[in-house]
Amino acid sequence: MKYTLFSWNVNGVRAALKKGSLQDFLNLKSPDIFCLQETKAKKEQAEVDFPEYQEFWNSAKRPGYSGTAIFTKIKPLSYSAGFSDNINISKNWTDDIYGDPLSEGRVQTIELPEFYLVNVYTPNSKHDLSRLGLREKLWDPAFLAYLKDLEKVKPVVACGDFNAAHTAIDLARPKDNEENAGYTKEERQGITNLINAGLVDSFRALHPTDTSRYTWWTFRASARTRNIGWRIDYFFISKSLEKNLSSAEIHEKIMGSDHCPISITLEF
Repeated sequence: MKYTLFSWNVNGVRAALKKGSLQDFLNLKSPDIFCLQETKAKKEQAEVDFPEYQEFWNSAKRPGYSGTAIFTKIKPLSYSAGFSDNINISKNWTDDIYGDPLSEGRVQTIELPEFYLVNVYTPNSKHDLSRLGLREKLWDPAFLAYLKDLEKVKPVVACGDFNAAHTAIDLARPKDNEENAGYTKEERQGITNLINAGLVDSFRALHPTDTSRYTWWTFRASARTRNIGWRIDYFFISKSLEKNLSSAEIHEKIMGSDHCPISITLEF
């Protein structure tokens, strides 16, 4: 069995559909499964017509904000949204000044015969770092605990926008951004914790020294044209799946969002 898996922060699925960028992507790549982040819509608000795919949506309660979706040609064994009941969720989640991140449609999971596939849109720490504490103390530990809980049953693949560059080769200007959202030591530690727990950064597993390979560029100052970007979108896989990983790619030439799609291929 071969799985081609894609992940893409589309920065608004309705905009992507209106521009035709999502349709062009599917015509070009036709993945077995693709995961979207920052959909900014409920299912009934998006005129999606992809008959080959079964759709799963986890939309934010707040209109036009956040949200995730999974489209799959392979019928999953199960589906869930959010974290499982096994994860100890602190009451402090609701203290966040932006609202409860658990109501923002940020996590969804499908179960396949060989692994769980988790789609995530990690909260941004904000320019003033006002959500960094949430990331460090609550979100990152809970997400890791969730993945490890799933791993008790079968391996996991976790993909999406993690809103953090891990190392200096994962962004164009690391020295200029050491105190900025997306590259603080706390956010980088969150990625390190995933790796220390046995999860593999699939792109780095196959491209350990590649530089100037990014997945997000600000809309300002022609950053994408100049390739002043960040690698903040990932596929993390259980260590036991590394032997099944045959490709891990970044698709910088696919336009339609401030992010580009990423993909992996797993062969069993």
